[in-house]
Amino acid sequence: MADLSSDFVGIKSPNPFWLASAPPTDKEYNVRRAFDAGWGGVVWKTLGLDPHIVNVNGPRYGVVYGPDRKVIGINNIELITDRPLDTNLEEIKRVKRDYPDRAMVVSLMVPCEKLCWTEILAKVEDTGADGIELNFGCPHGMSERGMGAAVGQVPEYIQMVTEWCKAATAMPVIVKLTPNISDIRYPARAARAGGADAVSLINTVSSITSVNLDLMAPEPTIDGKGSHGGYCGPAVKPIALNMVAEIGRDAETAGMPISGIGGITTWRDAAEYIALGAGNVQVCTAAMVYGFKIVEEMKAGLSDWMEGKGYKSVKDFQGMAVPNVTDWQYLNLNYVTKARIDQDACIKCGRCYAACEDTSHQAISMSADRTFEVIDEECVACNLCVNVCPVENCITMERLPEGATDPRTGHVVSDDHGDWTQHPNNPSSVAAE
Repeated sequence: MADLSSDFVGIKSPNPFWLASAPPTDKEYNVRRAFDAGWGGVVWKTLGLDPHIVNVNGPRYGVVYGPDRKVIGINNIELITDRPLDTNLEEIKRVKRDYPDRAMVVSLMVPCEKLCWTEILAKVEDTGADGIELNFGCPHGMSERGMGAAVGQVPEYIQMVTEWCKAATAMPVIVKLTPNISDIRYPARAARAGGADAVSLINTVSSITSVNLDLMAPEPTIDGKGSHGGYCGPAVKPIALNMVAEIGRDAETAGMPISGIGGITTWRDAAEYIALGAGNVQVCTAAMVYGFKIVEEMKAGLSDWMEGKGYKSVKDFQGMAVPNVTDWQYLNLNYVTKARIDQDACIKCGRCYAACEDTSHQAISMSADRTFEVIDEECVACNLCVNVCPVENCITMERLPEGATDPRTGHVVSDDHGDWTQHPNNPSSVAAE
C-alpha cells in the first residue's frame, strides 16, 4: 500500500488527514473518538484567555442544501471554546499522552498583546502538544473584539504576533489565514516574514446563508435577530484551492508549508489540495455531516489512487499542479476544441440544447426526432453543454489537430501559442494602438 504517513513541519502523523479547529475538536471525548476512527491529527478548538466566553443557546448553524438535502455549506456563529482553559489543557495533555503517534496542534486566539500570547503559549507547551495554530481567520464574534479576522486582515499585525510567538516558543507555529481579504498573498508573506513555520487556509468565509421570510431575519435566528457567520463546506473549496495555489506560486511564499482547509469531503478533494502544494489537509464539515468514520474512505481512496499512479508517498505528487497554474495571458490561444455528442449515450433530454440556445452561442441543433448535433461553425468550445449534461461523458470536448481549419474563425490550428504581445486582449497592445 501507498505510504500515507505525514511529516508536516516536524509534526508527524500516520496520515495527512487532520480535523480542523472546530466543534468536532472541542473536547477530549470527541478527539479520542476521532483518533480511534483513524484521523491522523487534530487542531484543538481555539483556546483563549477570556474566562467569560458565552456562546448563544439558540441555533448556531445555517445550512445551504443541494438536491436531496445534501449539505453544500454550513454557516456557523459559534465562538471559540467556552470551556475553562485549564480543563482544555488537562484534556489535551491526557490525549497526547495516550495517542503519541497522532498530531496534536492547539489553536489559539488572544488579544493582540505580547503578554497575552506569552502567557498562553507557556500553558500550551506544558501539555506536550506538537504545535500551535494562530487563529487569524475567524470572521464573526471574536473579530468584533479585535481578534481573529481583525488581525488576519492586517499583514503588519500578522507579522508582529507571529514574531512574538516564534520568540516565545519552540513549538512549530502555523498561521491560519482568513479568506476575507482581497489578496491572500499579502497575509501569507507577512506570516513568512514573521517566521511562521507554515500557514493553514482557508478559515471560514463571512456570510449570511439565508433569510427567514416569516421572521425577516437571517438564519440562524436568535430571538428575532441574526448575524453574519463563518461559511464552510464543499461550496468554499474553489475559493480555498485558488488561495492555496496563489501562495504556492508566489515568489515570496513559494515552498512555504501549507495545511489545506475548505470543503474536503473525499480523497479526491485532498489530492487536489496536495497537488497544489498542501502538505496535509484539515477537515470539519464532512466530519460534522457524516461522522468521524468518513476518514476511512478518505484514506482508502487516496491510497488506492496513489498506488494506481505509482506514487509511493504523498510527497511524490505534492505541488505537481502548481507549475500549471498560470495567468490568463499565458494560455494557448491556438488551442481549439469542439463539443462532440455521443448519440448512443444521449438520453435526448435537451438540456444541452436549451442551455446553448438560450444562454450561449446557438451551437447545438435539434431535429424533429430530438437528435442533437453540434454546429462547429458556431461552437466556441465554452463546454457549457458538457457541464449541464446529466450523462457523464456523453458530451466531450475534442481538440482539432494541428493544420485543421477552425470552421468558426477560418484560422488554421497551430501548436504555436501565438504572440500575446500582439493579441488584442493584451492591455499593453491595446494601449499601444
